[in-house]
Amino acid sequence: MKQDTEHTENKGPTAEYQSLMRAGELKPDADQARTVTELQRLYLELIDFAGAAGKKNSFTVKNGWLSGLLSRFVTNQRSPKGVYLYGGVGRGKSMLMDLFFSIAPLTAKRRVHFHEFMLDIHARLETWRGVFSAKRLQYGEQTGNEDPIPAIAKQIAGKTTLLCFDELQITDIADAMVVARLFNELFDQGVIVVATSNRAPDDLYKNGLNRQRFIPFIERIKETMAIVSLNGPTDYRYDRLKGAEIYFFPVNEETTAKLSAAFFRLTDRSVEDRDKVPSEELIVRGRKLFVPKAARGVAVFSFKRLCANPLGSADYLAIARTYHTVIMVAIPQFNEENSNETTRFITLVDVLYEFGVKFLCSAAVPPEALYQGDGSHFEFERTVSRLMEMRSEEYLARGHGQQIAD
Repeated sequence: MKQDTEHTENKGPTAEYQSLMRAGELKPDADQARTVTELQRLYLELIDFAGAAGKKNSFTVKNGWLSGLLSRFVTNQRSPKGVYLYGGVGRGKSMLMDLFFSIAPLTAKRRVHFHEFMLDIHARLETWRGVFSAKRLQYGEQTGNEDPIPAIAKQIAGKTTLLCFDELQITDIADAMVVARLFNELFDQGVIVVATSNRAPDDLYKNGLNRQRFIPFIERIKETMAIVSLNGPTDYRYDRLKGAEIYFFPVNEETTAKLSAAFFRLTDRSVEDRDKVPSEELIVRGRKLFVPKAARGVAVFSFKRLCANPLGSADYLAIARTYHTVIMVAIPQFNEENSNETTRFITLVDVLYEFGVKFLCSAAVPPEALYQGDGSHFEFERTVSRLMEMRSEEYLARGHGQQIAD
């Protein structure tokens, strides 16, 4: 179908990207420009797709084989190819996906970090196993379909036509097997996926256990998504932190204002939008972890929220996997009187360090003076060393999620 001139010239990712270029927020980047062209293609196809879905809804028959036949026909005929963006850190993958998501011409759309999505899927599987076990005890072996994956996929597809995933990565066999089966079901049901990843499809779950069982899914990705490499010359994330101070002391209005300015610089937001910055929630072992402010992979916490509350390594691990940058406000000086907070802070820094997370903070004193007690002095020496290293250009240039050896 031919596209409207208004759509092709004045709307879509291309127009938004050109606006950012004119504002000086982005530098010329051939890889980014090619990516935007692919996203513009999908944007225009989604306009047609949404129109076809509207026509389908106007003659859908309730119940019966005809309704299912018509639904599958329209879905199979009209579902556009998604987009798989991969490349090095800081090249603008998340930024471009977010740009696309914000203007995608669908209401049934969802944008989520891939780790958070998988936590939700595993929680659903655990719930299903509990229900299924209870039914088996009550009714015996004959309890109906024992496979929850199609049902979970149907639940997702029923609410979401466009799924946008940030930082898709597969690191263990449990995720690999679930992802392969779940996404095959989602693709079959017409869900369109846009994803960012540090790895090309052929490198997903590389050297993983029983990887041969995962390879057919890689081929399915190539069939249902346009693969775009994004490895331009500019590491925008590092560019914005290079040479900048990231550890501020003491805790006062001036250092708080500097952290706030860093947040807006890292997230491409204006200070005038400070009241519009959204909060988020992470699901950690079935409970919710509140994130006061988060945007474009940057999260803001107070020290009290993360270290005065009874949190642990599982919480910090979820944060480290989800956000490439963490900003913490008002770290106090440590001693025996706040030993629990000391232990949690040590754990937090260890986890952030291991995942290459950038850490900006305000503290009462310089790193070397943070601990003035005796009980945890030895353990805190490592924390001070890591805080110092996390300020270095070498650390700031590391990729998010890269394991860092001592």
